[in-house]
Amino acid sequence: MSKLRQVVFSWSGGKDSALAMYALQRAGEVEIMALLTTVSRTYDRISHHGVRRELLESQARALGYPLDIVYLSECCTNDEYEAKMRERMMHYRSRGVARVAFGDIFLEDLRAYREGRLQQVHMEAIFPIWGCDTATLLEQFVNDGFRGYVCCIDGTKLDASFAGRAIDVSLATALPKDVDPCGENGEYHSFVWDGPIFEQPVPVRVGEIVRRDSRYFADLVSSADRWASSVEVLA
Repeated sequence: MSKLRQVVFSWSGGKDSALAMYALQRAGEVEIMALLTTVSRTYDRISHHGVRRELLESQARALGYPLDIVYLSECCTNDEYEAKMRERMMHYRSRGVARVAFGDIFLEDLRAYREGRLQQVHMEAIFPIWGCDTATLLEQFVNDGFRGYVCCIDGTKLDASFAGRAIDVSLATALPKDVDPCGENGEYHSFVWDGPIFEQPVPVRVGEIVRRDSRYFADLVSSADRWASSVEVLA
């Protein structure tokens, strides 16, 4: 039996990441070594998504993978981001991991950026759901038993009422025609708490809706009073 190719997964915690992971698992050709996520050091939340780090850790535990967090400063520059990611990629490359998986779907410039940066450290980017129809992907997410919440929306593209909504059939039909079904253009972000890739659901509920400039965040909080903290967080 040939050895599985090792990959690190660039993990956002959202539905596109979940669908890409599901595709990788079903293909059975790679071994996921860790989930790599950027977190704001100031706010202790997933960058751009605004999800609490403790929920990210609960999610990684429910998925059964080690979690590798890259902390970014409050006013992180592109230079800082690239330097920290290059350092982390070189760490993996030195250990024989040569591939990074992403949940991107159709943004050509973003794909080219990722591929170019990884080539500098002799690594390869893989995109398990690249080119898939986004309406079909959202339908698949619901039909395959995934569950999640909209954790952040761009208020210039969506009404504030979308923040905190469950990702279900009603969401798909309620999205405006000019909004990508998967929010691939940044219209909304999500947090997935259950589905076929999970060993157990993540106990989470929707808390306060908070506005930051033109964005609205659903402050997701744990719905469990106590849950054993055994996730492996990589140093």
